[in-house]
Amino acid sequence: MTVDETGKLTFMGKKYRAAIGKAGMTPHKSEGDGASPIGEWKLRYVMYRADRVPAPKTGLPTHIITPEDGWCDAPSNSHYNRPVRLPFDASHEKLWRDDPVYDVIITLDHNDSPAVTGQGSAIFIHIARPNYEGTEGCIALARNDLYEILAGCDTATRLCIKAGKSDQA
Repeated sequence: MTVDETGKLTFMGKKYRAAIGKAGMTPHKSEGDGASPIGEWKLRYVMYRADRVPAPKTGLPTHIITPEDGWCDAPSNSHYNRPVRLPFDASHEKLWRDDPVYDVIITLDHNDSPAVTGQGSAIFIHIARPNYEGTEGCIALARNDLYEILAGCDTATRLCIKAGKSDQA
């Protein structure tokens, strides 16, 4: 699976519209820069809101999101770029949101083995806003497209975020 700087994601020969970081892409990701990290990332597991969406059919492990699920984005915290249980004292993202953006999340192995302070956290593939508004660094797709892609994913699937256009050599 490959996504380019124009927001074109290609998977199994099909092209999809995607949102990328509002600041574009960067080979040197830093916390809060709004850019998607250039590189190749393993898909770890899927989290989803069972109260809103059906369980995805996928070869990836799945977990149900609860109101107590969060993700630490505090660079100085020992849980940086890790899932956490809420309430949580350090800065974090709530995964149980009012909007549908995190109704389905694919977690990636970006900056997690080990997490390096300040090099970006919570880089996911998730549901796009209706206008495909730029993200804080994640890749976002229409819900139906995300489900279609998940059906072809397993633990060997990788996401390649690359500069340039997909049709370039």
